[in-house]
Amino acid sequence: MTSRPHSPPPRGRAAAAGRAGPSRPVPGSAATRPLHLLTWLSLAALTIGSPAAESGLVRGGRLWVHDPSSIVRGAGEYWLFSTGMGVGSARSRDLVRWAGGPRVFEAKPSWVAGFLPEQRGHFWAPDVIRVRGRYLLYYSVSAWGRNTSAIGLGAASAPDPGQAGGHWTDEGIVVASARTNDFNAIDPCALLDGTGRLWLAFGSFWSGIKLVELDPGTGKRLSPDGPLHSLASHPEIEAPCLAEHGGQYYLFVNWGRCCRGIHSTYSIRVGRSRKIAGPYLDRKGNDMRRGGGSRFLETEGRFIGPGHAAVLRDGPHAWISFHFYDGERRGAATLGVRTLTWDAEGWPRAGAWVTPPPSAP
Repeated sequence: MTSRPHSPPPRGRAAAAGRAGPSRPVPGSAATRPLHLLTWLSLAALTIGSPAAESGLVRGGRLWVHDPSSIVRGAGEYWLFSTGMGVGSARSRDLVRWAGGPRVFEAKPSWVAGFLPEQRGHFWAPDVIRVRGRYLLYYSVSAWGRNTSAIGLGAASAPDPGQAGGHWTDEGIVVASARTNDFNAIDPCALLDGTGRLWLAFGSFWSGIKLVELDPGTGKRLSPDGPLHSLASHPEIEAPCLAEHGGQYYLFVNWGRCCRGIHSTYSIRVGRSRKIAGPYLDRKGNDMRRGGGSRFLETEGRFIGPGHAAVLRDGPHAWISFHFYDGERRGAATLGVRTLTWDAEGWPRAGAWVTPPPSAP
């Protein structure tokens, strides 16, 4: 789930004119747009190092989280990363109370200016995974409504910059897309399978969700010309999440539109497969490459447009994390964490709320 518009491949008049397809419109005039969207647009206009960017994910005493990464543990704390200037972070000791953390990058990685000159350091939809004693952080570098995109990699020995080994180093581009491609290289999700192989799912709109294999030693592609697997497709799809359970792989994706506050239409869909490269089928046996996907989470009362799911396992316990647009906070992008269980047929179910806790305003 991302905090910016995307375009599907140009069709009709737009294609004939050589223009990109329509980007995601925002309902209403500037005066009527949800507060959180204006905030995100303002942040996108900042540059790393500007004084206004120093507050990170905490604004007005509240934590704003959009496109949250997987949650990882480090030095007795839980950490997650989020869309923001230089990639934002948040930390918690109990999954309930979260505090804003430091940015991953204080300056843009050197390759960004050459790849996308207009990019000012507002990076989207990160994911993080711990592999062989290192934390690998994948993040999206792109522009509104285009598929000139790249997934970059940062690496550190600890998620906290205050710890030894906590400095994030730039490892460059992992995978990229251009106007000539039919996919969009954003919204990464990394998974280390039970055999020790490392994978990266990604994609937004265009031809859907893709998968490549990575080298666990470097975090980069195992082979630059290795297979690009297609996992799922839908007219409005993005934000994949892969999880392994009971001998099967589960693929969570978002359908709908994000970034419209209380008008967002995001919902989370799911399918599963015996093989990580698919095919992924929903409860009715529909192939996700052909528009299949069973409902997992959708709008419930104040919890509008849930998106960008990730699965956390800690011992015998499991949780599902995501963001939603809070109907009681003018559509603010907010972190949600719920317990995760599995029904008798092996399908995932979201359980009790952990954050925000039931008593939270």
